[in-house]
Amino acid sequence: MDPNKLLNPWKRFVGLLSLEKKDILQITYYAIFSGFMTLTLPLGIQAIINLIQGAQISTSWVVLVILVTLGVAFNGALQLMQLRIIESLQQKIFTRASFELSYRFPKIKMEALRAYYPPELANRFFDTLTIQKGLSKILIDAPAALLQILFALILLSFYHPFFIVFGFMLLALIYTVFKYTAVKGLESSLEESKHKYRVAHWIQEVARSIVSFKLSGKTQLALDKNDHLVKDYLNAREKHFKVLVLQFIQMIGFKVLVTAGLLLIGGALVLNQEMNIGQFVAAEIIIILVISSVEKLILGLESFYDVLTSLEKLGQVVDKELESQKGDTISAETSFNLILSKVFYSVPDRDTPILSDINLEISNQCRILVRGESGSGKSSLLRLLAGIIDPTSGRIFINDAALSSLHLNSYRALLGLSLSGETPFEGTIRENVSFNNLEVTDQRIRAVFNEIGLKEFLKDQPNGLDTYLKPEGKQIAYTVAKKIILARAIIKNPKLLILEDPLDQFSMEEAANIITYITDPIHNWSLIVVSANKQWESSCNTIVNLDNGKIQ
Repeated sequence: MDPNKLLNPWKRFVGLLSLEKKDILQITYYAIFSGFMTLTLPLGIQAIINLIQGAQISTSWVVLVILVTLGVAFNGALQLMQLRIIESLQQKIFTRASFELSYRFPKIKMEALRAYYPPELANRFFDTLTIQKGLSKILIDAPAALLQILFALILLSFYHPFFIVFGFMLLALIYTVFKYTAVKGLESSLEESKHKYRVAHWIQEVARSIVSFKLSGKTQLALDKNDHLVKDYLNAREKHFKVLVLQFIQMIGFKVLVTAGLLLIGGALVLNQEMNIGQFVAAEIIIILVISSVEKLILGLESFYDVLTSLEKLGQVVDKELESQKGDTISAETSFNLILSKVFYSVPDRDTPILSDINLEISNQCRILVRGESGSGKSSLLRLLAGIIDPTSGRIFINDAALSSLHLNSYRALLGLSLSGETPFEGTIRENVSFNNLEVTDQRIRAVFNEIGLKEFLKDQPNGLDTYLKPEGKQIAYTVAKKIILARAIIKNPKLLILEDPLDQFSMEEAANIITYITDPIHNWSLIVVSANKQWESSCNTIVNLDNGKIQ
């Protein structure tokens, strides 16, 4: 793997910390005080042992016991304060991630999503939970452990020069672990995560195509493919675990060497009267604290890898290029005129352009029918008009202003769209139609519903416009779902109505009524519709035939 790619997760981690600099500084301050208080315990015990050797109870002994006990209590209070800050930090991370993805997904360029399945990308949000848990562990354990090691080594150096050597050994261990295994650990963690999401995506696909798999008979594709994907995941997981085991072995070796060195050399120092019993016991407690801190750091590497990997997975969404959020606005009061001039549209994995040399004008209140065989470029043409995709070459003008110079949201506010593949989302009928646009009144919704044949459907709903719809229009008729999308398109009286097979599977009578309503001259909108339904022909004043991406 490219080393530069491995740097990205680290940069993301630093960026995350910089957003919460104030909270992290507070956690560090508490960790410093906690480190000091932790070291008062062995010093207090050393003094208590020295007093106990006098074989009598004194006021100093009682005072020391009280002070050590209060130190433990104060240290606990500091940890509680850290936990409060960490909890606030976790809430901020969750909130920020949810708003970030909700903001970005509708604005990501379609070209950036061409090789991805957006619902699968949305699953990256669950990595937020890993970041929450892992970051809390890192921020609580890492500063405290590092400061305890630092303070302990400084304190031990006053007991005997041997402990200075011990300090250098410790630093050498930490350096070795990070130098030779940290990059491998991150690389294997990223590989493991990639296979984990492949398994999750396959399960999602099985659930999405549940009817197809139910009707597949005796085939075992769902299990066979899952078995293959899980094997890849387990292999990647085992590879990552081997890195963790190597790090743990290094830690065990360090503990063995330190324990043996302390008992042998510390005992010799006591026998040679270079240390007293109290100092020896205090040094042993400090060494135990240091070993525990090193253990926390090394075992915490797994959480560190998980956080970096999760940040990288979220980054796969955040890094997607967004549509421009700048540009001129268009007044809804002016007339509408749209011109396509020598427009070409192609995609990287196709040799020939999808659309070639398209010249088309959509004037105010015109009615245009687009016809063509499957694959002729009809859907791409509508998406170009909506600003969903950008032309490879050529220009699109709206009221003599280039589409590329306009604020897309301002432009799209003038459009009403019903494209193939659009379905109701999980929400109320009102939300599905109006998107909480305050200018769209309930009276307007009911009026449009009456015109397109949704009056009886709405009357049957116990909660009226507040009735919740299932994702993709589940549990309602296909034509009802199509009508809801059509109502969404015309509800705000757009300047341009863009429709793609809006009356698919409708009865001839119902289709005729809706066509009459949509093409009625009383409506000021311009209309461009893609449909094979011949009923549109008599109501449209222009018919455009597309063949292999060209207007005939």
